[in-house]
Amino acid sequence: MKKIFILIATFFIGLFSSAFAGEIKFVQVADPHVTAGNKYSLNVLKAAIEDINKLDNISFVVFTGDNIDSSKPENHEAFLKIINKLKFPYYIVIGNHDVFKSNGLSKKEYISAIKKHNWFYGPSKPNYVFKKGEFVFVVVDGAKETIPGTGGYYRPATLDWLDKQLTKYRKKKVVIFQHFPLIPPKDVKTHRVYQPENYFEVLNRHDNVIAIISGHYHVNKEKMENGIYHVSSPCLLTPPNPYKIIDIVTTKGFSPMIYTQIKEVDYQ
Repeated sequence: MKKIFILIATFFIGLFSSAFAGEIKFVQVADPHVTAGNKYSLNVLKAAIEDINKLDNISFVVFTGDNIDSSKPENHEAFLKIINKLKFPYYIVIGNHDVFKSNGLSKKEYISAIKKHNWFYGPSKPNYVFKKGEFVFVVVDGAKETIPGTGGYYRPATLDWLDKQLTKYRKKKVVIFQHFPLIPPKDVKTHRVYQPENYFEVLNRHDNVIAIISGHYHVNKEKMENGIYHVSSPCLLTPPNPYKIIDIVTTKGFSPMIYTQIKEVDYQ
């Protein structure tokens, strides 16, 4: 009888394990807009980092662009000095405020500065992929460095690269991080993505993208469209100084469950 019970228990454990695909929890920080000479922006980010470091079971932190308010080396250095106090790995997306090739930082200089401050930072290009457990995360760059503007532009070469990554990881669940949302959370024409239909054409060729997570609009809004959960998150710098905790659970045979939580920072 005892042997039969053990066999039944083993069967159900194996059945559950085969059905369970994966779970991951991470933090998104959107639009910190750090300025080296602005104590408020510095204190808010410091408080956010201290708060995040108290969290449990976090896999990584992603900064989804406009990490600095203007593309100056001193602002970038101030931002990096603070975030290097994180006890979790971090990843960075470039926003429209972050780069200005002729009057500040180019994308190459921006990334080089990150690697200078953090030898363990892996990405060397604005578009990159990293993997955590059963999940694949793709960072897609839509910032313009020559003539920066509030609108995003996902270049044909970028979309071709994305198409190849989605093909390569077709059997994995993919989450995309980018600064500029494809689905605007509010109607601000100056902030829209240029020719978003080209991006949607790429997405329509694949069925492995479960979420696209962005910032830029300083608005908290989430929408499911064509099987993809579009997450837009509010600005850290704006009271009540929020960041977002995101928990993703996937189970074979079921749609992924994506849970988000806004956490407000007390920087006083």
